[in-house]
Amino acid sequence: MGRGKIAIKRIDNLTSRQVTFSKRRNGLLKKAKELAILCDAEVGVIIFSSTNKLYEFSSTSMKLAIQRYNRTKAENSQLVNSSMSDVKLWQMEVSILKQQLQNLHQAHRQLMGEELYGLGVEDLQTLENQLEISLQGIRNKKEEILTNEIQELTRKGCLIHQENIQLYKKCHPSS
Repeated sequence: MGRGKIAIKRIDNLTSRQVTFSKRRNGLLKKAKELAILCDAEVGVIIFSSTNKLYEFSSTSMKLAIQRYNRTKAENSQLVNSSMSDVKLWQMEVSILKQQLQNLHQAHRQLMGEELYGLGVEDLQTLENQLEISLQGIRNKKEEILTNEIQELTRKGCLIHQENIQLYKKCHPSS
């Protein structure tokens, strides 16, 4: 017949509580010893009873185990603090970039003539000036490209004309 499950709560009966403490303490210490032996782990267990009695087990020196624990805890704390500050910096960077992206989207929509509500006359005038400057830049670039194409076509036309003259001379050597 198996044992029934018990509710994990404080045992009210003092005698039962003491018996349970003793059995479970011994079981915990036994498991700690087994873990140390089977897994070559450094194990340290400290137990204080409700009557302030100290029970301990250490696979090495308890003092060395506690020093190692404190050192490792401090190192981990520094790593956590360092990574947390890095995370906070990246989160701030992300929020700044999100805001910049949002502003750029808003400006783009306004340049496209959308979402103009809430803009005053001065804002609309500024937007119009930006569009005129942009349009002038686009026209200048277009004119530059067309001028370059015309020059290139003129150059090619001259080369073709010269080739034509040379071919004509080869075909009509007496002229």
